[in-house]
Amino acid sequence: MSAWLPVAPCTPRDCAHHEGARRPTPHAVALLVAGCSLTLLGVLSVPAVLLLGPAWRDLLVRRWARAVVRAFGVRVRVTGLPVGRGRPPAGELVVANHVSWLDIPLVAGVFPARMVAKSEIRTWPLLGPLAALGGTLFIERDRLRALPDAVRALAGALASGSRVAVFPQGSTWCGRSGGGRFRAAAFQAAIDAGSAVRPVRIRYRTATANAAGAAAFVGDDPLAASLWRVVTAAGLTAEIHVLPQLPAVPAVPAVRGGGGTGRRGLARAAQSAVASDSANLPASSVHH
Repeated sequence: MSAWLPVAPCTPRDCAHHEGARRPTPHAVALLVAGCSLTLLGVLSVPAVLLLGPAWRDLLVRRWARAVVRAFGVRVRVTGLPVGRGRPPAGELVVANHVSWLDIPLVAGVFPARMVAKSEIRTWPLLGPLAALGGTLFIERDRLRALPDAVRALAGALASGSRVAVFPQGSTWCGRSGGGRFRAAAFQAAIDAGSAVRPVRIRYRTATANAAGAAAFVGDDPLAASLWRVVTAAGLTAEIHVLPQLPAVPAVPAVRGGGGTGRRGLARAAQSAVASDSANLPASSVHH
């Protein structure tokens, strides 16, 4: 099996459902239309946004990404360390656990970055060319021989000063357990480029319980079904925990069971930080 193509045990039947309060159907339909419309508007605006300078482009991406999440009826709560508005001088690798398609705009709303995507997306009508224009790094996940080239591409982007966001679990997990382990390849790119690693924890909750099942997009779950679960789940909140940077050096100190040497040690340290409940930091903001 390719290092870029792990398989999660989560299935729509077992993991993707919501048992809490639900919105009335008319309200849910209105949110679905609003969210899809705002998403399409952003996609169509990519060529124009690329003409702007980096600071304005990052500002617009952050605001659009957060607006998309809110349009689908999801509140966003950002906690943890203050987030700098400028671009990192030597690049930064943002790594997060992966639960849902919502993770992508959530991360972009805090850290505008070049995303990593499977190579098949490049051939999709409309979305493929626009993703390429937006600087997406396409990875051939099902070819192990392509892995060294992928690492070099990631390292090159980081070395040029770009922020790159990746979900190193390689697949979505429902979030009810620890999820998949962080694959080490992306961390080798950070070491090669001398770029720091920024762990980010993503969780979905309602007022009374863990709501990972409502947000989960796993297995062969149809996107339409996932969208409907999200807009019908009343009180759904996405929590983004920004954790301290980890230095991308060949030797990484142990972090609550993680750590070790090289890319595997760095991957374990990042995974341990993301998974640790004790890594929660005081809330800095809540966005409605």
